[in-house]
Amino acid sequence: MLDMQGVTGSSPVSPTEKRMNANGNIQITYPDGKIEEMPSGIRAFEIAQKISPQFEKQLIAAKVNDTVVDLKAELTDDADIVFIKRTDAEAHDILLHSTSHIMAQAVKRLYPDVKVTIGPSIENGFYYDFDIEKPFTDEQLAEIEAEMQKIVEEDLPVERMELSRDEAIKRFDEMNEDYKVEIISELPEDEVISAYEQGEFIDLCRGPHIPSTKRAGAFKLLSVAGAYWRGDEKNRMLSRIYGTAFPDKKALKKYLHLLEEAKKRDHRRLGKELGWFSFHNDAPANAFFHAKGTAIYNSIMNFVRESNTAHNYEEVNTPLIMSADMWKQSGHYDNYRENMYFTKIDDRDFAVKPMNCPGHTLVYGDEPRSYRDLPIKMSEFGRVHRHEKSGVTHGLFRVRTFIQDDAHVFCTENQIQAEVDDILDQVYEVYSVFGFENVHVELSTRPEKSIGSQEVWDKSESALESVLKARGIDYQLNPGDGAFYGPKIDFHIKDSLNRSWQCGTVQLDFSMPERFGLVYTGEDGQDHQPVMIHRAIVGSLERFMGILIEHYAARMPVWLAPVQVKVIPIADRHEDYAQAVVKELKALGVRVEANWRNDKIGQKIRQAELEKIPYMFILGDREVDEKKVSVRRHGSGDLGSQDLSDIGERILNETRERADQKV
Repeated sequence: MLDMQGVTGSSPVSPTEKRMNANGNIQITYPDGKIEEMPSGIRAFEIAQKISPQFEKQLIAAKVNDTVVDLKAELTDDADIVFIKRTDAEAHDILLHSTSHIMAQAVKRLYPDVKVTIGPSIENGFYYDFDIEKPFTDEQLAEIEAEMQKIVEEDLPVERMELSRDEAIKRFDEMNEDYKVEIISELPEDEVISAYEQGEFIDLCRGPHIPSTKRAGAFKLLSVAGAYWRGDEKNRMLSRIYGTAFPDKKALKKYLHLLEEAKKRDHRRLGKELGWFSFHNDAPANAFFHAKGTAIYNSIMNFVRESNTAHNYEEVNTPLIMSADMWKQSGHYDNYRENMYFTKIDDRDFAVKPMNCPGHTLVYGDEPRSYRDLPIKMSEFGRVHRHEKSGVTHGLFRVRTFIQDDAHVFCTENQIQAEVDDILDQVYEVYSVFGFENVHVELSTRPEKSIGSQEVWDKSESALESVLKARGIDYQLNPGDGAFYGPKIDFHIKDSLNRSWQCGTVQLDFSMPERFGLVYTGEDGQDHQPVMIHRAIVGSLERFMGILIEHYAARMPVWLAPVQVKVIPIADRHEDYAQAVVKELKALGVRVEANWRNDKIGQKIRQAELEKIPYMFILGDREVDEKKVSVRRHGSGDLGSQDLSDIGERILNETRERADQKV
């Protein structure tokens, strides 16, 4: 297997400086602080066996000086050691990696002519790409699973080996694994390459792995798909198998239940069934929002717009198409052009904007600015276009055009902390309205492909980190994952199925103001360069709407529901009153429609439930006589007979307060 972190590097506990006692021993420190002397070269599993043979059998790996390693790793220096059980959080990625190797071995046994390519672990799962004459089908997964189980029962030792580049090329060439040879050939000549062997199977991998196949957890192969080698459409189409693994059958069963629930909530299916949006080949990977979908879309946008106003942003609107020269000046041409659309107008090169930020710098530079004017806070619901490959587009989650709730703050360096603080306040305020209380924060630093000096990057990264620390926010550091122009804070929300979604971002940028010559007049009368803070909260409105549909299973809160009330007359004689009810609700600003079909009342109620409309007003003889409405709430049932004005006010209050409903 080739994981996404690579295949090279020596054992993570290789000695760099011997620290042994005169008798050749090293000191091992346990989590409780206890220290024991052990012979240099002792393996991690041997230390565990000294504690208890039964204890060692529960383990799959160890952590030595904060680095996760194989149980068979040798320790040659003093070390802190923590043992990892199958049920520990750090064990999951090891289980996924190891199970993918077991799957690849099973495939090779059943289909000897198959060629193995790459197979990384992904969130809660793994995949493996194979070159095989006839692509795999879902029906073959059970056969492969059965062979995997045999490999587990064989209790094959999993052994790490390190090879020179030439040794690795020779070995995989003899195995007729062309793709592995291609990968290895691209590595430096002096590179040390790690691989893992179990039985007759060997593959490239950094590891670590379980000590033997018997210690694998519960697993399930999920689906098959096609994928081009290295994601390039010019290359051969491979057959991909997706799978997952968990510590035990109970955890696997829970996850598979969530997958089934996710299928029921698939926003693509629900959006089509409910008539909210559609996709067409005439505009690939571009959503067509129907009237009801547009109502949801606008409700999200209007809410964020109100939040922006409360946080003192002024809304602007910039062109969709701007000159290629400007995109060169901003750095996007050199760093992002493969994702951009270009056109020629009057013999000049132009590009459709993939981002809104350069347009905002032009607006800032249109007039003189003083330190008294700062911070200047611009927001825009700007439509952007990005060329995504057809293989990665996915419903509303990944489209080629979308509106982003973009905003930029131009401020002094002294204002950075206060402005980022305010953005963090807004992020948490907005997410809480949608019921997203569990927010995971990540700080990403300079990527390999970037602009600006190291001094500027150091200053930017330090500024964002200090804000997070000052607020006491726990965060994960993501080295090398920043935007090309600056470091960033990303916000990940968890939906009702416990899935994580990255939506909001705060990015600190000293480079773009410099590139566009932005200045303000300081208290000293001299020109100074402002800092530019990029900010989005929901990010792509399309993607956020898709997330909400699946989060709520399309049972949208009243304030988001495209139809808030369905008026249902029981018989023809009740239609005049129904017309009056519809008219009054519309006058109040309630989104309402009526079912005028000649269906039975049970069918009408069932249809409204299927459409997931929050309220149903059922009108019969008594309601006409008493000038009331019989109210049903989606998912709750009968709420009894009520005055139209009272229930109308209740709906308006739910809309004004944007009350979230439990999902």
